[in-house]
Amino acid sequence: MSKNILNTINSPSDLRRLPKEKLPELAAELRKFIIDIVATKEGHLGASLGVVELTIALHYAFNTPDDLLVWDVGHQAYGHKILTGRRDVFHTNRQLNGLSGFPNRSESPYDTFGVGHSSTSISAALGMALASNLKGDLQKQHIAVIGDASIASGMAFEGLNHAGVTNANLLVVLNDNAIGIDPSIGALKQYLTKARVGYKPAQDNIIEALNFKYFGPVDGHDIESLLKIFEDLKKISGPKFLHVITTKGKGLKKAEENQVKYHAPGKFVADTGELLPYNTDGLPLKYQDVFGLTLLELAEKNEKIIGITPAMPTGSSLNYMMDAFPERAFDVGIAEQHAVTLAAGMATQGFTVFCAIYSTFLQRAYDQVIHDVALQNLPVIFCLDRAGLVGEDGATHHGVFDIAYLRCIPNLMIAAPADEVELRNLLYTAQLDLKSPLVIRYPRGRGVKLNWKQEFKKVEFGKGSLLKSGSKLAVISIGSIAENVRLAIEMLPEADQVAHYDAKFVKPLDEKLLHEIFKKYDKIITIEDGVISGGFGSAVLEFVSKHQYHPEIKCLGIPDNFIEQGIVYQLQEIAKIDVHSIYLCISNLLE
Repeated sequence: MSKNILNTINSPSDLRRLPKEKLPELAAELRKFIIDIVATKEGHLGASLGVVELTIALHYAFNTPDDLLVWDVGHQAYGHKILTGRRDVFHTNRQLNGLSGFPNRSESPYDTFGVGHSSTSISAALGMALASNLKGDLQKQHIAVIGDASIASGMAFEGLNHAGVTNANLLVVLNDNAIGIDPSIGALKQYLTKARVGYKPAQDNIIEALNFKYFGPVDGHDIESLLKIFEDLKKISGPKFLHVITTKGKGLKKAEENQVKYHAPGKFVADTGELLPYNTDGLPLKYQDVFGLTLLELAEKNEKIIGITPAMPTGSSLNYMMDAFPERAFDVGIAEQHAVTLAAGMATQGFTVFCAIYSTFLQRAYDQVIHDVALQNLPVIFCLDRAGLVGEDGATHHGVFDIAYLRCIPNLMIAAPADEVELRNLLYTAQLDLKSPLVIRYPRGRGVKLNWKQEFKKVEFGKGSLLKSGSKLAVISIGSIAENVRLAIEMLPEADQVAHYDAKFVKPLDEKLLHEIFKKYDKIITIEDGVISGGFGSAVLEFVSKHQYHPEIKCLGIPDNFIEQGIVYQLQEIAKIDVHSIYLCISNLLE
């Protein structure tokens, strides 16, 4: 087997000059290249391995970038990046100042649409196709590649519904591997499973009912078959749908056997797939596991507790409750809007509903939070995992907007525990007798080590606390960024002059505590791991203005621009909320 075909491919035009019989060799090289890089640099593995042949066939058959190719989410786009001129810098993937982990329009003309959240590809590609019609460019091809988990989302169906009544030159390629990050669920998954095993639904074909011409299913690892059908599809006008069957993790045995773990496995041995040991002895649990295990503990005693997550049972750790109480814990698929309103419906019937959604994904259900939950003052508990900067996933996944976009909503309480002990106590308190909707935001990663035998303590809603006394300056933090503040203060020679307060709640603010602070100190720093614009600091400034205090005040948080990918501490340095930046800010105010 030739070992250097991939090194000759610097663009899809180079790819298209290869004889077709060389493409399987290229696929093997590309798959190995992805495995070798991700084994040491980490990233999303299984999805990209599963579409190697499909990626090659798409760029071979279509005239990219003139023909427009849109990837959904982008977990599966590593091969696409490597074939489109980024092979030699692919080792920088997901690193600070390196390649984005997802397709990004500013990175390459081959990345026709920026993605990261699911189910946007059909609408985007349809928009491009209709625009081409308006320009009179009727020969341009528009291709959306979407997974079986993503296509079950409401937005994908909105796109299909519209496309079916247009004459757009649109091809939707369904990459069907029966799994997203966790296994796909729902009635549509069952329908697609029938198609996978040869069931011909004829007049019952849901895709044809939406006025698409349906083709497939075809083997997504057979390049020759893919090329033949793509050539046929290019000659057919209007909306078309190709059902492609792939195996997530294809080519790495362990990734095929454990598709959930090898979605993003961390570091592993490239040749065998064996995961490299990561010593967690003595480390605290992740926040998500504290949430999941605490919810299970509470659910064992409170039969009214319900858990809901949109397609993230493993990522949110709701899987603990799903395993123990499958009838009371629901994975609703990639359907954040449905998840929120489902929770609201259950809350009307007296159930205590914990809706576990990543901060960045709750953005997709904003109307439901307002219209279906807050307006009716239903006591749904939103558990926002991955709040703050999340690291290598970058701008599409940072949970930095939730404070700003939620605190303007009436009836909604917003809490941010400083550590896992506070998280456990908030979860415990929320299931006692909650009268209004509550948001609990917590970060990705680990905090403090827990004593699981410690009894729960009831939290008083809207009350902050003094963590450390000081004589000259006060720092008010919200959430887990309190640890950076603590470390910064410890470094100061004048540490005795600095007080540290934990606000605990963004809404309602502890106005009694704030009055005490502003009467005592004329130098104040607020700090948060969310955006400054409209965030916690803004809430404090509104309080200052309302009550006509005149302190010297500095608000630290995420600046008014998108933060890209990198290790969390690197991104905190960019945002100036790392320990050293906080130290400098305090020192300057003390002068």
